Amino acid sequence: MDRYGLICRNIMEKPDITQRELAKALDVSLGTVNHLMKECISNGLLAPDQQNSGRHVLMPAGEEYMKPYKVDGAIILAAGFGSRFVPLTFEMPKGLLEVFGERMIERQIKQLHEAGVYDITIVVGYLKEKFEYLIDKYQVKLLYNPEYSSKNTLTTVYRARHLLKGRNMYLLSSDNWLRENMFHAYECSAWYALSHTDGETSEWCVDFNKKGKITNVHVGGCDTWFMYGPVFFSADFSDHYIPVLEAYYETPGTEQFYWEHVYMDIVNGTVKKTLNRYNKHFKDLSSKALEITDELLNRAVMYANCQPDNQIYEFENLEELRIFDPRYQTHSDNKALELVAEVFHVEESAIKNICCLKSGMTNKSFLFNINDEKYICRIPGPGTELLINRRQEANVYKAAEALGITEQIIYFNGENGYKIAKYYEGSRTANSNSWEDMKLCMELLKSFHEAGLQTEHSFDIWERIHFYETLCKSRGSILFEDYKDVYNHMQEMMDWLNSLNRPKILSHIDSNADNFLILPDGQIRLIDWEYAGMCDPLIDISMCAIYSYYNTEQLEKLMQLYFKREPSLEERLVIYSYMALGGFLWSLWAVYKSTLGEEFGEYTLIMYRYAKDYYGKFHADLSKL
Repeated sequence: MDRYGLICRNIMEKPDITQRELAKALDVSLGTVNHLMKECISNGLLAPDQQNSGRHVLMPAGEEYMKPYKVDGAIILAAGFGSRFVPLTFEMPKGLLEVFGERMIERQIKQLHEAGVYDITIVVGYLKEKFEYLIDKYQVKLLYNPEYSSKNTLTTVYRARHLLKGRNMYLLSSDNWLRENMFHAYECSAWYALSHTDGETSEWCVDFNKKGKITNVHVGGCDTWFMYGPVFFSADFSDHYIPVLEAYYETPGTEQFYWEHVYMDIVNGTVKKTLNRYNKHFKDLSSKALEITDELLNRAVMYANCQPDNQIYEFENLEELRIFDPRYQTHSDNKALELVAEVFHVEESAIKNICCLKSGMTNKSFLFNINDEKYICRIPGPGTELLINRRQEANVYKAAEALGITEQIIYFNGENGYKIAKYYEGSRTANSNSWEDMKLCMELLKSFHEAGLQTEHSFDIWERIHFYETLCKSRGSILFEDYKDVYNHMQEMMDWLNSLNRPKILSHIDSNADNFLILPDGQIRLIDWEYAGMCDPLIDISMCAIYSYYNTEQLEKLMQLYFKREPSLEERLVIYSYMALGGFLWSLWAVYKSTLGEEFGEYTLIMYRYAKDYYGKFHADLSKL
């Protein structure tokens, strides 16, 4: 790092700074500072202040010397979800959470402004609309990363790379909290902020030489410095880093890389090794990768910016935030935590070990402890109020309660769909590839159907198809090219089903293998009844098959497990029909959900294919009836 530049910067910021203070600021001896000061004076960068003994002034040559170090702006990364902060981040991006009454991202913006840095771009993704107010409040710019939900920070920085080229830029995380303002109008080299640990750590640790140049990066270490907090990209560093970043972005298999993965490989001399490992042969590398030279790699230099203890905070989870800011122990301003506290008659501080569960296609859930007992809280996902009637769901749970086959419900709100249920320690979901598991599932479904439960509402699959079709069209969704033909085929099957006048009983509808819970003692539960209603019970066999992505042979096995005999031709045709109609319905559902910003990959295509394939089977076998 340029020590002349650091001397000049300190004198610019604090003209009355003493040599002892300079030594502390540069982390060098008093003798070294005295020597550096003499060299700066000799080079015409500084001169003694004639009116103030012991002080120095920056000369015109010093001002010119500092121009290349002027900070041009800052990029704040704020695209991620922050899964370790659920349920807070279900409602609010992590960077917008308050610490001591001040939002973390706003604290950093104010600190940047204090240093004279006003050109600030926030890269957003998850809940991007929440950041919009910052444009008016602080005149920031927003940059959207469309890949935020499927890729890591390598992609986020890649999306902002044009802001780095030829510029001196801070690269910050929205969820950092900095005790003291560590930003400046001038920065003398690229650096990464470091914190020190006494003992073992799994953080990204670094080695650096006497001049502060980072020479090695490794994950994990003991009694060492680790990468933690703000980063500064000089224009020169970016010129040599960005080509490598672009090569990694274009290399399959790096989607979950952090941007630091690229830097670590540069420092450790393993860039070409990594790129080769993710490609079959060197000749298959992208043109960007082939352009990487040793000279390019050698000039991507970054320095250690060692920070004192208690300066930088990057809270790992809600428990850490609670310790730091006691307000979160009793009042988080989070709807879900407030509800849990109310239901269990405890303070929010009694809600422990909160962790995110895998989000479903409709809902978000988190696991928590109270008094050493585990529970799950379900939060309805965006747009579900249009799709699911929660009062009807509550009635279904009441109707099925006597059978003892559902999860144990602690709380259910029929207005908004919030649900708290017991967590079964050691349980697992059924495996659709295990016929032993599916035998248990089908036996439970059969006994449930034979109970003949009744509710006041029905599940009308044709009505739902029209409903989702309307939603899709209202949002300008582009439907399938042969949609009209397939729709007519669905109408044909629906007319045939209606002609049968088959009996209707309470059916689960969402009989995915993931909704069958197998307990450690071998008992089985059927959970998540939000789509349940009166319908032909054979729809549950059909739905189970398409959710499991079963082929015809697997479907035959599933029917045998349910009926414990060969199905009749009518039963087979009914199941074929509901598989086709179900595939058609859920493909429309997925198209609509995509308009809300939720993508489900190939699921849409698979469901639409079931609609077409099983219409074909239905049509081929109908003449045999």
